[in-house]
Amino acid sequence: MKVDQFFAFRNRGDISKPFLSHLEDLRFTIVKLAIALILAMVACFLFRNELAAIVQRPLIAVDPNRAANLQSLGVADSFTISLELSFYGGLVLSFPFLVFFLAEFILPALSRKEKAMLFPASLLGAGLFLSGAAFCYFVVLPQTLEFFFKDAQSMNWQPTWTVREYYSFTTQFVISFGLAFELPLVVLLLVKLGIVDYDLLKRTRTFAVVIIFILAAVITPTSDIMTLLLMGGPMYFLYEICIGIAWLMQDRSQIKKIENSDLS
Repeated sequence: MKVDQFFAFRNRGDISKPFLSHLEDLRFTIVKLAIALILAMVACFLFRNELAAIVQRPLIAVDPNRAANLQSLGVADSFTISLELSFYGGLVLSFPFLVFFLAEFILPALSRKEKAMLFPASLLGAGLFLSGAAFCYFVVLPQTLEFFFKDAQSMNWQPTWTVREYYSFTTQFVISFGLAFELPLVVLLLVKLGIVDYDLLKRTRTFAVVIIFILAAVITPTSDIMTLLLMGGPMYFLYEICIGIAWLMQDRSQIKKIENSDLS
C-alpha cells in the first residue's frame, strides 16, 4: 500500500484530514517512538553493569567459570557493546509503548469493530513478545549455549568466545524469539477480521509448517539445525493453538447466527 493510499484509508474511520495533517501525525508518532526507545536505552545504559550481568546469567547457569573466560578483543568493546546492549534492552523495555504508539497512529483507519480489537490486540502483542523473550532467556538459551559448548569440545576444540560474539548472539536470539511469538496474534487477527478461518488453517497446515521453519531460519542468528528446531518448534506449537482458537471462535459465531435466526 502506497503512502497516499494508506492516508486515504486512514480517513475511513475519522473526519477527513488533509495530506499534510497525516504527515504531521506520522512525524509526531515517529518522534514518540524515538523518545520512548531513547529513554529506555538511556535507562539501560545507566545500569549497563547490571544489564551485562543479566545477559551473562544463562552462561553462568551452565558453568560459572565460562563468563570469566569471555575475551574482549577491541579497545572500545566495553563502550560499544554497552551501547548495543542498551539498544536491545531498550527495545524490550519500550516494546509495549512502541506497540501502543503505532496502534494510536492507525486508529483512525479502523472501523468500529477493528477499534474494539485494537487495545486487547496491543496488550496481547506486548505480552507475547515479552513471553517469547522470557521463554528464550530462561529455557532455550542455556540449553543452546550448553549444546554449542559441548559440540565444540566433541571436535577437540577449546571453545573461547569473545564478548562481542556472545552478546550479539544472545541478544539477537532473545529478540528473535520475542518476534516469533507474535505469530498467534497475526493469525488470530486474520481470523477475527474474517480473512482466514478454521477450515483454511487446517487445510494449509502443511504449508504453514514449511513457512514457519523458513521464517525461523531467516530470523535466527545462526543457521544450525538445533537453533532452527528450537525456534520453529514453539512457533508450530503456537500455530496449532491458533487453529484450536479459530475453531472455538468459529463455533461461537455459528451459535450466535443460530440464536439470531431463532429470534427473528
